[in-house]
Amino acid sequence: MTGKLIPYGRHFIDDSDISSVDEVLRSDWLTTGDKVDEFETAVANYVGASHAVAVSSGTAALHCAFVAAGIGVDDEVIMPTLTFVADASMVAFLGGRPILVDVRRDDLLIDVDAIEDMITPRTKAILVVDYAGQPCDYASIRQLSDRYGLCLIADACHSLGASYGGAPVGSLADLTIFSFHPVKHITTGEGGMVVTDKIEFAEKIRKFRNHGITVDHQLRAQTATWTYDVEEFGCNYRITDFQCALGISQFAKLPSWLLRRREIAHRYDLAFKESPYISSLFVNNQLKHAYHLYVVRLNLDDLQIDKAEIFKKLRNAGIGVNVHYKPLNLMTAMQRKYAYMSGDFPVAEKAYDEILSLPIYPAMRDSDVQKVIDTCLHILSSVN
Repeated sequence: MTGKLIPYGRHFIDDSDISSVDEVLRSDWLTTGDKVDEFETAVANYVGASHAVAVSSGTAALHCAFVAAGIGVDDEVIMPTLTFVADASMVAFLGGRPILVDVRRDDLLIDVDAIEDMITPRTKAILVVDYAGQPCDYASIRQLSDRYGLCLIADACHSLGASYGGAPVGSLADLTIFSFHPVKHITTGEGGMVVTDKIEFAEKIRKFRNHGITVDHQLRAQTATWTYDVEEFGCNYRITDFQCALGISQFAKLPSWLLRRREIAHRYDLAFKESPYISSLFVNNQLKHAYHLYVVRLNLDDLQIDKAEIFKKLRNAGIGVNVHYKPLNLMTAMQRKYAYMSGDFPVAEKAYDEILSLPIYPAMRDSDVQKVIDTCLHILSSVN
């Protein structure tokens, strides 16, 4: 590799973040204290949701959301095949069945026209994914979910700060999941959150993240009692106060970081607009994209080598490209358990052969962005 690798995504921690965490580390509460409530309130207010519940990871948030929606044995959840494996694994973990559908070619979002044909009496929810940070067609999918009485769940781990029709992501589904992994828009180290307008969902998740215990320690202290019950079993998905302190500090920077992501994306758009070898995904100008990822497609018909070779050349040149994602139907576990096969979803599978995620994160320098552009164009033109 020549030079330092520019990663596809990276966290940014400054002195204000460190100070916020240090303050909590020196306090009496390291977990389940006031900082958790403060972080939840900040995110809920920002996305326009009535309730927010912070948990230990984005995957934990998915698990909690599926539990709140009542997903159980033999229940079906419709979802796109082009997504991270956790969307399917948490349904499988609960004994349900992930029902995969294809994506649209231009933006790689769930193909709305493919959803209705997959609805059966066992269908309990539709899970949509805001791929790369672009909101899906919430209006059309909401109509479907309401018509069939299904829970609409949004995997918005890519789209914190995005909006659809003027409404922020987080206010558009029955349950919305965010992730605070280091490569996401803000980080708590590891962490996640579920937001919802339904108090019954929020209450169920709050219990589930704390072993299913009906009365938390703070309420027991206020009422001077030690007694509690467990009506339904849960998990320990609690998040710490020092993680939430980091999240609060990071959250204050989100508007400027979103602006920087959009600036970088715009530079990529302009740079690749005329190239015959590489193209950007379609972006609906009626919405606000959060650009967790910047995904391009390679025109392999006009290139003399395959994506694997291009990937290797870019990495060797210091460009930390990645691929998001291998379609779920190509995963061995999905094929063994649910009999999915290669060829089931041709649009997503063709995209998998062609897509690359380029570096995009707020701390990227302009010179880093230009290096990505110049290196991509040089390598692609040189192999033709």
